[in-house]
Amino acid sequence: MAYTIDDFDFALPAELIAQFPTQQRAASRLLVPGAGAMRDLVFGDLPGLLQAGDLLVFNETRVVKARLFGEKASGGKIELLIERVLGEKTALAHIRASKSPKPGSTVSVAGALATVREKRDALYLLEFDTEPVLALMERAGALPLPPYIEHVATSVDEARYQTVYAKTPGAVAAPTAGLHFDQPLLDALAAQGVATAFLTLHVGAGTFQPVRTINIAEHVMHSEWYEIPQVTADRIAEARAAGRRVVAVGTTSLRALESAALRAAPGQVVPAGTAETAIFITPGFAFNVVDALVTNLHLPKSTLMMLVSAFAGHELMHRAYAHAIAQRYRFFSYGDAMLLERERL
Repeated sequence: MAYTIDDFDFALPAELIAQFPTQQRAASRLLVPGAGAMRDLVFGDLPGLLQAGDLLVFNETRVVKARLFGEKASGGKIELLIERVLGEKTALAHIRASKSPKPGSTVSVAGALATVREKRDALYLLEFDTEPVLALMERAGALPLPPYIEHVATSVDEARYQTVYAKTPGAVAAPTAGLHFDQPLLDALAAQGVATAFLTLHVGAGTFQPVRTINIAEHVMHSEWYEIPQVTADRIAEARAAGRRVVAVGTTSLRALESAALRAAPGQVVPAGTAETAIFITPGFAFNVVDALVTNLHLPKSTLMMLVSAFAGHELMHRAYAHAIAQRYRFFSYGDAMLLERERL
């Protein structure tokens, strides 16, 4: 079946877009869609839905304070959103200014000077003079909350728009399915015998890029960097050999695993190592690794709505989203979650 963007549309009341996190991480709601019924639970019920031996795969990327403000040599104001740190003093960035800077020009940011080396599609390659990029962001940057969250980032956001297991800095947006896990819940899962593994995928600002083509096959995904450690690749292989489930925590974990599987050698489930992925998962995609998915509720017409429809079934997802809206679930980054089983065709 050839899908168009309208096949992934639904009417979402604006008041259901969560502007703030729940008071407790695991107190968010959890929808478990099924062919016969929809189960309305809370996220803290997750241990009862998993089995000993299930392998949860988390994305341990850490959100950086990627939004920086400065001025051009002319004195004009400028806003930078660091998309990706390439080296100690180099980065790719989105630039917002009254007039785009030209290669060779400089911008001043919080006492640091950056030279615009070149333009790469919609991004600019910047080279900073003295201070490392990560140090500059930590010192002078602001947390880049998603565009649909309407308040300026506060100290609460700095704590809650970050997973409790975040480790490797580099993401512009949080892997939001992981925001529901707190340490007591992780401890309860471990005590139950649920296994865990970690990978890193640095989420880019392109995750919020809308699909602008009617024919979804014409949409081009942004590229993101990921790394799968050897220990994670080994645990996935062991789970698969033992017939145990691999449960991706978030669409970023799923995209990294399924991208890696496409590079696997014969007899391999996923290879360890680093790579870039621009994988675009739509209905008809053949999943090779992930059996279940923990995910938030996504935007209409978005690539993530297409991904979950591919994973759990297009018709089931439309019924699940209609149920979530009727039951007043909270949507997007600070919203509620779903636990999805892979559709077996």
